[in-house]
Formats: sequence, structure tokens, C-alpha cells
Amino acid sequence: MRDAFSNALVRLALADPKVLLLTGDHGYALFDEFRKRCPDQYINAGIAEQNMVGMAAGLARVGFRPFVYGLAAFVPIRTVEQIKLDIAHDDLPVVLLGDGAGFVYSHLGTSHQSTEDIACTRAIPGLEVLSPADRFEMTASMDYAYAASGPVYLRMGKSDRGDVHAEPVQALRAGGLLQVRAGRSDRPGLIATGSMVHTAVDVAQALELSVWSAPVLKPLRAEDVCAAARATSGLVTLEEHSVLGGLGAAVAEISSEYEPVRVLRIGVPDRFSEYCGTHTYLLREHGLDTDSVRAKVESFSQTTRPTASV
Repeated sequence: MRDAFSNALVRLALADPKVLLLTGDHGYALFDEFRKRCPDQYINAGIAEQNMVGMAAGLARVGFRPFVYGLAAFVPIRTVEQIKLDIAHDDLPVVLLGDGAGFVYSHLGTSHQSTEDIACTRAIPGLEVLSPADRFEMTASMDYAYAASGPVYLRMGKSDRGDVHAEPVQALRAGGLLQVRAGRSDRPGLIATGSMVHTAVDVAQALELSVWSAPVLKPLRAEDVCAAARATSGLVTLEEHSVLGGLGAAVAEISSEYEPVRVLRIGVPDRFSEYCGTHTYLLREHGLDTDSVRAKVESFSQTTRPTASV
């Protein structure tokens, strides 16, 4: 998925000299091709992420299309105020790229793990939020972000989990869900985002469940969520993010207003990690590994399955 991101960025920059890449002293190998082919469109702003976001706002005001790259713990978390006031308040077309979201930078501890970025960015007016699951969604997300007239935050989680789509995604609809797998209507449906879509597919195969990917988290189309609710016996959301304020919250907000249905939110509990370890370990500690997710979904399925009429 990181290759798809890099390739899309180079393609956009070659086609439009107004595209600029700003990085906070990160991603050197990732941007080797960009620096080679678009050297005048590359700015290393150093370890000064708040200043970098301000620079991007100024560049956008004079007609450039800045793409601002950093670790998700820093872009957007360290720079929320600058994103809110310098970019979103004036609806500037800046693309914010948060790499390594969730527990990707596992061994570096809480300071480098970002499980609150969706919640923070969802609450900023006018800021769209993307969370691609594989290389196909990444390419479509980059095109979507470039075409947007306002600010976009693109979240990049675990990037090496493989494809969830069999072919390229032609285009993303604003807020639209992408159905990855069709299952039984008398079972819950899974709505997942980012790296957890792959887990959702693994769990769904044995349990005959439908799976939808949510590459666009804000806006999230009420029509699509309601359609998924009507096609299943309940909804389960999966995200490598806090259960507060992320995909699960968005789905629950929509369903409570338009299509009441039971919603199980699977994500990071409201606590910090107890121990430091690998990405795989941290998923297990927080109940996001495949076995833990399967057990939760099976238990939820028993409570939502229709009972036979007498």
C-alpha cells in the first residue's frame, strides 16, 4: 500500500507542478522516487510539524496543492490547532497524510501510537477523513483527495496486509461504503476501515457474513449505513482506533437517527496499552487480533439472530 501511495503522489506531481510534498523529516526511502523526479516540489520542513502545517496553509493560499506527510501521532495529533485554524477554518485544499496510524509504531510506545486521530479530525468542521484498506483504495483515495476542493486527512495504518479487493477501485464516492463480501441476511454485517478490513474478511468467511469497507469516514453516507443495516441482523464495526469517536461512533450516530439497529463497536478500549511490544502483540492485548474479533462477532451474532415465530 505504501508503494501505491508513493506512485500516486509522483503521478499527481508530474501532472501538476503545483503539487508540493512537505515532510517533517520522515519518509526518506518512501520518497526517493518523488525527490528524484520532482526535486523542486519537495520540502523537508524538519521536525517542526506545527510550523509545517502553517507553511502548507500559506502555500495553498497562493495556489499550490500541498500534501503534508508525517507520522499520525504528529500529523494530525500534534498539529490539531494549526489544522483547525490555519487550514480548515478557511477551507484550504491541503491534504494531510498521517502514516503509521494505530499501533504500527508499536515498540516506540504511546508517544508514537495514534488511536485517537479519527476522533480528532472528525470533529474539525469541513475536514474530510479517509482511511484506505489496500493499494486499490489508496490509489483511489489519493485521487479523491487531490480532486477535493477543501482539506482532507488521509490515514495510513498497517500497510502490508495484502489486498481486500480483487481489482482496482474506480472511484470513491463521498462517504460511500464498498462491499467487499456478500453474506447471509440473518447474520450481522461487518463494516471495517483501514487495516481491519482484512481481519473482517478473515472472520466473515467462516461465519458467512457480509463485509463493507469504509475508506471515507467523513462524510459517511447515511444511505449506505442504513442499507447495510437493512441487509443484516446487526452491524459490527472494526477499526484500529479508539472505540470512542471513530468509525463505530459514526455508524452508531447514523443508525440511531435513521435506521435503529444493534451495533457492536470493536476497537481499542478506552485505555493506554499496558505493555510495549510488537504490532501483533498490541492487537492481541486490545482484543483486535483475528481470534478475539471472531469470538466477539460470534457472541454478538447469537444475540441478533432472529428467533423462530411460534
